[in-house]
Amino acid sequence: MRNFAKRLITYESRTNKSPETKAPQGFAEMEKLRRHLTTYVGHTAFHTLLARSLALSAPDVPGLRGVRVNVDDPLTGLEELQDTLAADKIFEGRVMLLARLLELLMVFIGAGLTLRLVSEVWPKIPLDDLDFSESGKNKKAKNYVKT
Repeated sequence: MRNFAKRLITYESRTNKSPETKAPQGFAEMEKLRRHLTTYVGHTAFHTLLARSLALSAPDVPGLRGVRVNVDDPLTGLEELQDTLAADKIFEGRVMLLARLLELLMVFIGAGLTLRLVSEVWPKIPLDDLDFSESGKNKKAKNYVKT
C-alpha cells in the first residue's frame, strides 16, 4: 500500500498546480481525495477515517503527532510540520497517512470500490499493475477494477 500511496503522491505532486487547493505544499492529494470521498461518505465519515489514519501513521512518523483533524479544515498543524521537519520526513508522513487511509477504505468498502474511487480522482494513473495479496494468492488490481 505504501508503494501505491507513493505513486499517487508523486503523480499529484507533478500535476497539481491548482490554486484552489487549500492544503499546504505536499498535502494536495489528501485534499483532492477529501473533496471526492465526502460526496460519497459525507464529511463526518471522511474525518473519522482521516483521524484514524493519522493515529495509525503517527507511530511511524512521529512528526505527525502535531497534526490534527477537525471539521472546518481537515488537517491542521501542517504549516508547523513544514517548519520543523525535513522534506523527506514530510514526504514519508504523506505516504504513511495516505497508505493508512487507503488501507482503511479497503477494509470498509473493499478493494474494488476503493480502486474505483481512486481511479475517479486520478483517472490517468494506471492501476492494473498493482498487486494485492489475499490469503497467499496474488490478485492483480485489474481483477478489481473494470475498465
